[in-house]
Amino acid sequence: MSFDLVIFGGTGDLAWRKLLPALLQAHRHGTLPPQGRIIGVARDELSDAAWRALIGERLAAVDSDKRPSAEEFERFAQLLHYQRMDLTRPEDYAQLKGRLAERNADVVVMYLATAPQLFTVACEQLGAAGLATPNTRVVLEKPLGHDLESNRAINAAVRGVFSERQVFRIDHYLGKPSVQNLLALRFGNALFEPLWRRETIASIEITIAEQLGVEGRGAFYDQTGALRDMVQNHALQLLCAIAMEPPINAHADAIRDEKLKVLRSLVPWTQATLAQDVVRGQYAAGMLAGQRVRGYRDEDGVAPDSRTETFVALRASIANWRWAGVPFYIRTGKRLAAHEAHIAIHLRAAPHAIYRTPLCGTNRLDIHLQPRDGLTLHLFASASETRSSSAQAAHAAAGAAPALTPVQLDLDFEQRFGAERVGAYERLLLDVIAGRLNLFVRADEQEAAWQWVEPIMQAWDEQNARGEGPRPYAAGTWGPGAASALVARDGNTWVEEC
Repeated sequence: MSFDLVIFGGTGDLAWRKLLPALLQAHRHGTLPPQGRIIGVARDELSDAAWRALIGERLAAVDSDKRPSAEEFERFAQLLHYQRMDLTRPEDYAQLKGRLAERNADVVVMYLATAPQLFTVACEQLGAAGLATPNTRVVLEKPLGHDLESNRAINAAVRGVFSERQVFRIDHYLGKPSVQNLLALRFGNALFEPLWRRETIASIEITIAEQLGVEGRGAFYDQTGALRDMVQNHALQLLCAIAMEPPINAHADAIRDEKLKVLRSLVPWTQATLAQDVVRGQYAAGMLAGQRVRGYRDEDGVAPDSRTETFVALRASIANWRWAGVPFYIRTGKRLAAHEAHIAIHLRAAPHAIYRTPLCGTNRLDIHLQPRDGLTLHLFASASETRSSSAQAAHAAAGAAPALTPVQLDLDFEQRFGAERVGAYERLLLDVIAGRLNLFVRADEQEAAWQWVEPIMQAWDEQNARGEGPRPYAAGTWGPGAASALVARDGNTWVEEC
């Protein structure tokens, strides 16, 4: 199968940090279709050779396991071509059309790795130039809008040119092997399904923690914040994967239909729940890995009086028979104590306690997403066959309930599948070329997510107008202490605090 992949924003950060390394990996692994061409477009005046040299320099700085040898890059570079384009000029699209007509590839992918405000004009120009043919696919990077209204406007403009089956809205979390394993865990094993409901599960926690700050993206992040950047897309997609009903099959729309039902079942916010169940924070100066790091308001590009949140913790509820009464906790932020993403499934306590269990003494399933990928099942076992201290022996002789000891069953998917795993962007790009929509977000999913988070944004705007900002927290901690209070009210706690 022949393909042309056109990367709008071909000299931007996303292209060289994520897209081209992923394409290089696919080329290295032999999974990229051989009859391919990658065309970078941007406003810079570059030749094919100059763009190849620029990409070569930048790929030389990526992680060592992804860094190409000179021979590997030389082979990969034969796929790379460049065209100067101003996305507002119709004549530039006419030139692109002529270049694509030279090969008439089986599949043409238009990857919009640009600022979201250019999505509408790019799609309209593609349509006007006759470049939105049945074999064309368009890829949209997040953020898709700043709120519900702008998201709807983008989707309307895209739908005016492309059918829904031609539109690939990327959420790179869905390309992670660990997230795909989450679906396999639920729907490929009979073990968990009988337990996956309110009668057995007490609460569920989703943590996406970053140690990094804004990393030179202060101006962008100050207009975005953690709620838009992480909760509205990544965290809610994880929640859907945990909470969705089994789809009728593994086809894209069957999966996305079930995710949409979850989003529409999220209990809407009220003034009372917004005040009680949502916490926002902003990192101040602190210590990370033994180094002093500056606070958010001291970052380049950030307003000195910024009220943009870098941390969000919230308690959500799902109004359906499976999950009624089960709290879902979401926490995400920058400059936190660790770089990790995990989901903790807290099971209910045994109905009648005949043993003494330790603090946080309930069973728990931890699903690790990053940096490690695997499962840890927390159980209890009797250590009665081991030598005990005289105090323990006396305690047992007095007739007290015997004590249990925590034990863990640990499955490490990296060790099991390490050599065979495919990175998130590599998987997603290959799926776009092949036309597989399973790991991409449908328009109605996005709109339902925006509808749910928009009352939070509106409440924060009102607080900002009153001079009330996010709670400060020191870099290198787990965020404002109020976040732990969300789960403490229900008798649980964040995983690392047990």
